[in-house]
Amino acid sequence: MKNIYEELLGYSEVDVDHSLAAMTTLRIGGKASYTVYPENQVALDSIMRLIKERNLPYKVIGKGSDLLCSDDDFDGVVIRLDRHFHHSYFDDCVVSAQAGCSIILLAVEAMKRGLSGLEFASGIPGTIGGAIFMNAGAYKSSMSDILDEVLVLRDGTIEWIKAEECEFGYRSSIFQKHPEWIILGARIRLTPKDSRQISDLMEDRRKRRMASQPLDYPTCGSVFRNPEGMNAWQLIDGIGYRGKRIGDAMVSEKHCNFICNMGNAKAQDYLQLVHEIQQKVFEKYGVELHTEMELFNWKQIV
Repeated sequence: MKNIYEELLGYSEVDVDHSLAAMTTLRIGGKASYTVYPENQVALDSIMRLIKERNLPYKVIGKGSDLLCSDDDFDGVVIRLDRHFHHSYFDDCVVSAQAGCSIILLAVEAMKRGLSGLEFASGIPGTIGGAIFMNAGAYKSSMSDILDEVLVLRDGTIEWIKAEECEFGYRSSIFQKHPEWIILGARIRLTPKDSRQISDLMEDRRKRRMASQPLDYPTCGSVFRNPEGMNAWQLIDGIGYRGKRIGDAMVSEKHCNFICNMGNAKAQDYLQLVHEIQQKVFEKYGVELHTEMELFNWKQIV
């Protein structure tokens, strides 16, 4: 009988013991036993059948911009769609995009074509699939505002799901309840607008991000969701945690809702800092802060 590596290699390029830290924007995490890069839906379906037959744990990762991985090794398969599932197709005001598309590059392409709607996403370092999974957003806009349909592999079947069936909420979707479903693509509806106006808005927001966010250090983006009618960063600032550091995990001096990896941050130090913030904000304000980021490969959360 072939070993797992040989079987996976029959369907895809395979990396062995690839670092999860290298697959995430936070640059934290142990090694994944196998990382695969399927070229098409047939290969992906075959890999999923193999995973189920072998009862292997697996995880689909885009750009890894919303993940806090543990430092433990992951004895399973990481599926990366951004290497091959990155094509997009424009038809008037509708763009059909594969899940591995960079949402930043798609926003730029839409701008060039005079199509508005993706400006909010021009600074989000993720893929279309990840943005849909999290219902990513900024500047009071989110993915659910522009989505028509989502292409999904679920229960061995590839099908389109209407956006209204995806249970989108603030940084939430039905896909978080069903991690076994794999987002393959989406149809996005945009609006005609002057390219220069779109470009100017994107540039203005780029300058604002440069001025207000710690883009010179690895982060996972905003750590906490904003409570109703409040800004998470103000609550964190209010407990005196601006610049608070545990090991190499540090609350940004520039923006308190970012926790930076200052060099070689350990996952547990990062998580301890998150928990301290939640506890102290609740003690002082009676407000529960919920994280935006997803925890992955944690056998035990302390």
